[in-house]
Amino acid sequence: MSKNNIGLQALAVTFSMFQVGSTTLFFLGSQAKQDAWLAMLLGAAAGLLLLAMYLGIHHLDARYDLYELNKVYFGKIIGSIFGLAFIAYFTYEASRNLRDLSELTVATLLNRTPLSVVAAIALLVIANCVRYGPKINFLTCIALLPIMILGYGSLVVLILTTGVAHFEFMQPILENGFKPVWDAAIPEIISFPFGQAVLFLAFFSLVTDKKNLNKAMTLTYCGVAILLTLFNQLIVLVLGPELAAICTYPLLEVVQIIQMTRVFERADALFTLILFIGIGTKAILFYAGAVIGLQRIAWLKYKIWVIPLGIVIYAVSFISPTYTEFVWIGLHLTVTKVWPIFQMALPALLFVVMLLRKKKRAEGGSKSGG
Repeated sequence: MSKNNIGLQALAVTFSMFQVGSTTLFFLGSQAKQDAWLAMLLGAAAGLLLLAMYLGIHHLDARYDLYELNKVYFGKIIGSIFGLAFIAYFTYEASRNLRDLSELTVATLLNRTPLSVVAAIALLVIANCVRYGPKINFLTCIALLPIMILGYGSLVVLILTTGVAHFEFMQPILENGFKPVWDAAIPEIISFPFGQAVLFLAFFSLVTDKKNLNKAMTLTYCGVAILLTLFNQLIVLVLGPELAAICTYPLLEVVQIIQMTRVFERADALFTLILFIGIGTKAILFYAGAVIGLQRIAWLKYKIWVIPLGIVIYAVSFISPTYTEFVWIGLHLTVTKVWPIFQMALPALLFVVMLLRKKKRAEGGSKSGG
């Protein structure tokens, strides 16, 4: 048995923390205003279809991870090109999480420390975690999950019991029809956060319990989707749809309103802590997914790629000179124009090719048997 084998429980826990990740940092579906909850549910439903496709890809040939599947079914050259593209995608996503983490740290805790210094320290911690391999990262998520549950659970209780939530902000439902809901969900909310589950094609092959994989992933996905919809809508209930749409960190604004009620003076510190865990987890997993790809394509040891790739991640995280531009590119450009290629088009192409190859083998086997 491989020392990197991952248990089903660890996979489910890690997947849930990955999906939460940096999602709560933003107000998703702002185009739909008070109907953002409908946009979230629509995006989650479409994302569930993508998850079903990813699981289907894995079960068609459970021996291989994402990069190996590309080489086996597209050939060594084209498969390696597709693999390098996925590596670039995961690397960029890791750099975005590093920037989010660094900006949040400067905004809330270390406002006199240069952003570059904060990012360098954060990267050292993240790279050190990646160095130990996926199994240790997944087991670490199990240890951190109670903190996430306690943190987010406390925020929900505080929001609902301190009188800061105004349910009238949800009215009127579908004021402008269904089109704003559709436009907000497709493809933005599908791409972020639900379509990012494509990363786990790099990890599924390490899971020991294949029999219950579909059930565990589907139940985890549905539970997390409901929780993300709840938190997204809590922002609307406290700030209102107009104010929520223009805040840089809307949920942090909500937490600060709770603090003003003097119920819990350091709620912002609790929120920042759980955000650090979520964003850090997401950065580690994207980073590890890219390192696995380099290991598969270049045939060098896993740990050799950690430092070179870390340098690339650090450099890419500062391509956008301002955080406003950085957020705009992430939420309105890449999620609509670029990420669907990696989350929908390439996996769909791989799925079709695998099905055709399987059908061809089955026909060949029946002919030889006849």
